[in-house]
Amino acid sequence: MESRVNYFGNPLGAKVLKHINSANKAVTDSTLPIVVQELVKLRASQINGCGFCTDMHSKDAAHAGETQQRLNLVAAWREAKVFTDAERAALEVAEQGTRIADAAGGVTDEAWANAAKHFDEEQLTALISLIAVINAYNRVNVINQQPAGDYQPGQFG
Repeated sequence: MESRVNYFGNPLGAKVLKHINSANKAVTDSTLPIVVQELVKLRASQINGCGFCTDMHSKDAAHAGETQQRLNLVAAWREAKVFTDAERAALEVAEQGTRIADAAGGVTDEAWANAAKHFDEEQLTALISLIAVINAYNRVNVINQQPAGDYQPGQFG
């Protein structure tokens, strides 16, 4: 499988990715726990069918020490006993924020209130931003049919 265009090597694509990467760096540097960030990125990528990002974030999470059991259960987090209440709240907001077209009104007040029990305002801002950023990455890669499977942890720095 080949991507439709060499998005990463295209001057305009590189310029766009530079700005998305800057937004991602702001989130990475926030106080939102890295484990929550990786779970959210993985779940949104699964929902969006982004093989490239699913490959990347499952490998990055494993490289950072995430267990294979938890990675295997991200898609079924509601039934899994291995996630904390805070992680579950973040995953719920991530799902609802990713499935905006499927859920009239976007993220429910109930899901937001639950997340607010576990995260402060900076972390909630980071969570919103992270969901927006990973969805942007997913859309670039899905539209471009970016092949998955070759990512190596830390490949992009």
